[in-house]
Amino acid sequence: MDTAATVQASRLARFTAGLRASLRLGLDTALPPLCPACRDLVTDNGLCPACWGKLAFISTPYCPRLGIPFAYDPGPGILSMQAIANPPAYSRARAAVRYDDVARKLVHAFKYGDRLDLAPLLGRWMTRAGRELFEGADALVPVPLHWRRLWTRRFNQSAALAEAISRESGIAVTQAPLRGAKATAHTLGLSRAERAANMQGAFRIAPSAKPEVAGRKLIVVDDVLTSGATADACARALLRAGAAQVDVLVFARVVDAARTPI
Repeated sequence: MDTAATVQASRLARFTAGLRASLRLGLDTALPPLCPACRDLVTDNGLCPACWGKLAFISTPYCPRLGIPFAYDPGPGILSMQAIANPPAYSRARAAVRYDDVARKLVHAFKYGDRLDLAPLLGRWMTRAGRELFEGADALVPVPLHWRRLWTRRFNQSAALAEAISRESGIAVTQAPLRGAKATAHTLGLSRAERAANMQGAFRIAPSAKPEVAGRKLIVVDDVLTSGATADACARALLRAGAAQVDVLVFARVVDAARTPI
């Protein structure tokens, strides 16, 4: 490239960079970043200090099967009463945070407020929470949406989270195995037994997709774990298709404060 062309390319690059900076400044001025939980002004695309302080991250000690946080450390290998009374089909579940007020607002903004920009942030927190699940894992499997719900919502929040985790962890996402076989009712207000009945037969695996499942260690990805009925239904479908192991990774999980978890 001759000198004149080099100078012209350099000027064009500087002009493009300046234009992008001006556009970013204009957008930040017209649409300043807001905390997704409380809508207060923030300096970046994260949480404000007040909401950050209220977000309850889950750390050890917790139930090695369900990931439910313990009030104290009962010792290695001790399961929660929930895991003993109702053992799930999946091997392990991990969650980044408790499903409290701030987590609920984040999930609702992401899921129903078209805040797809939250996926990388939530995905980073989930990646940290799920590191022990990643060793030997073959693929991430997002919980699918029935086509009617996908049409209404326009995107699958579990798939967006799985893609964000994949970028952080290097584990591939496969969406082929699981399919929503029926349109389930909304689970808000349902008992544990009603949730399980609602999810009965909710997912299936096409025969052509079984080679992607058989003998593989898979991680089911979702936004919230409440009773575990959805994750359990996914795990059962994958295990019936020959999966070697199924774990579950979510952003938030419900922790029953009225009951002692051990």
